[in-house]
Amino acid sequence: MELKELYRLVRKGEGETLEFKRKAAHPEKIVREVVAFANTKGGDLLIGVDDNGTIPGVKYAEEEIFVLNKAIFTLCKPKVKFQYDIIPLDEEQSRSVVHYQIAESKKKPHYALPDTTAEWGKAYVRVLDKSIQASKEVRSIIKLSNRKSAKVFSIEDKERLLLKYLDEHKNITLSQFQKISNLNKYKASRILITLVLSNILFVRPSDKEDVFSLAPIVNF
Repeated sequence: MELKELYRLVRKGEGETLEFKRKAAHPEKIVREVVAFANTKGGDLLIGVDDNGTIPGVKYAEEEIFVLNKAIFTLCKPKVKFQYDIIPLDEEQSRSVVHYQIAESKKKPHYALPDTTAEWGKAYVRVLDKSIQASKEVRSIIKLSNRKSAKVFSIEDKERLLLKYLDEHKNITLSQFQKISNLNKYKASRILITLVLSNILFVRPSDKEDVFSLAPIVNF
């Protein structure tokens, strides 16, 4: 990446596909951002940029890369593919920004392990400028959306009740759907997941409780 492209990217500010980090300190936490990008739409991670958009850079770019690469290789399951490059901020190359590019994965969901001894960790997704832990429903949607088979379902009484509720209230959570349908959590969850995979509903992940709404209609 060229320096002018770095400035252009930083001016955009953090968002769904862009994250700033001052240094690669606490790499086990930065791995969550890497996993979230891989599980969502991919993204760019800039090491040496403050949250407010100032660019102090890092003095020892290779050390930052060593620390973060080790964390990505050992704490992401399954492995996440990424590329990185170093962007010097001056001719003397006294300070630089490290640019990581993470592509949206075809093997999602990916999990961030808490340490190298753990078998499994937590899945994260990107929502606006935050990486949040994915719920069971979102993990299922991510996993099943990779499959190319057609999503077959039928509209029964509970589905009609749900669609009528959304037509009147716009949004619903899993617990709200359980309440109005008298379904247990598993059955209510399966209906919501199926309707999202069928492009009938849209899910907005949240660190509190996911919010479901009618998917926007696409006109051809």
